Amino acid sequence: MTGEPLTVLVADDHPLYRDGLVGLIETTGMVVVGQASDGAEAVRLAAEFNPDVVVLDVSMPVLDGIEATRRIVAANPQARVLILTMLEDETVIEAVRAGARGYVVKSSSPSSTLAAIASVAAGDVTFSAALAPRLSELFAAGTRPRSPFNSLTPREHEVLELLARGWDNPRIATRLGIADKTVRNLVAAILVKLQVSDRVAAVEAARRAGLG
Repeated sequence: MTGEPLTVLVADDHPLYRDGLVGLIETTGMVVVGQASDGAEAVRLAAEFNPDVVVLDVSMPVLDGIEATRRIVAANPQARVLILTMLEDETVIEAVRAGARGYVVKSSSPSSTLAAIASVAAGDVTFSAALAPRLSELFAAGTRPRSPFNSLTPREHEVLELLARGWDNPRIATRLGIADKTVRNLVAAILVKLQVSDRVAAVEAARRAGLG
């Protein structure tokens, strides 16, 4: 990132929530370059403005947030999308498969939402802590993707490699020069993408793949 302010595109079909989120974002010095009320408009504006972060409601008319994410990332693989949702459901896995870098429930605090936007802008992956119990249920019921390791980002590969070596979060954070919270978020993303229920299972999968 440069010294220029972060740019954000916000898409949500509820005007009151969208206006409130835009106002919140702008208090930080980030610049909202566009607003969309449906998924198709979000895809168009993302191509037009190429913002640092695209914040999408998962439920929108014309195109939902998942399909909008898929099209935005297909057009620009470097796009950084953060999904917002009212519900803690299986769409988190679909969002990750579509290319989203984060998934946050709307009930999150303003500070948590802003932190998620900043984290995604920095190239990391973030998930609401509130999703953890639901994710465990989804892992138990879900099916494994055909090539789960291919969906990991370079930073996630680094973290998984260190996990496979038996490193804990503080040591990983120190090695990579990132915050403990960022490591936790990356581990959560790894669990989602590998569709395993916990850290131990992720390490086992990594070692079977020759990591560590």
